[in-house]
Amino acid sequence: MKVGLVSDIHGNRVALEAVLEEMPAVGELCCAGDVVGYNPWPAACVDELREREVPTVMGNHDAAVVEGDASGFSRMARAGVEHASEQLDDDQLAWLESLSVERRACDGRIKVVHGHPDDPKRYTRYTRPSEFSPRLLEEEDVLVLGHTHVQGVEQYAEGIVVNPGSVGQPRDGDPRAGYAVVDLEAMTVDTHRVAYDIEAVQAAVADAGLPDRIGQRLARGK
Repeated sequence: MKVGLVSDIHGNRVALEAVLEEMPAVGELCCAGDVVGYNPWPAACVDELREREVPTVMGNHDAAVVEGDASGFSRMARAGVEHASEQLDDDQLAWLESLSVERRACDGRIKVVHGHPDDPKRYTRYTRPSEFSPRLLEEEDVLVLGHTHVQGVEQYAEGIVVNPGSVGQPRDGDPRAGYAVVDLEAMTVDTHRVAYDIEAVQAAVADAGLPDRIGQRLARGK
């Protein structure tokens, strides 16, 4: 069985549509959180995942919208939270609120979190072996995490740890939207990048009155 993995969509409908159109056929789709924040289309992104019944965990931006508290966020991040709070209707907010910080899928073979399994707000980078290690794995075969917006995969005897990268705001120097596909039979992961219309998103950021830097950083993948 092949499973599509996405994370950190951050209200970028254009990037999400490009990913879903390009993704090969999969039996399941999982999301490692931060559906909203930063970009102009939080409602459309929430609706896409709701309609597809995608197993999704709560990211820190999702939590900030639900809790109405963006303290500690940068001005740019806070603007995205405030925009999402204004755009989402009661049903969409209720869906966000229903998300847990941990989900299991595919009969428990996949565990999905946003940040570190012990702390959803902790950045866990695949470039730091002391953090991105087999010690993170429990009984699952695949651990999926996001939060860093940096794509990476490590395979161990105990299983696979994968960050599919960010759909809506990559930060690894590649502006293309990121996602991954795991093959649970072969126990392999393929990472993918998809080009999308960044200029259209930048125009929408300006039209929504969001900080210009949100759009500017998309072109740099930073």
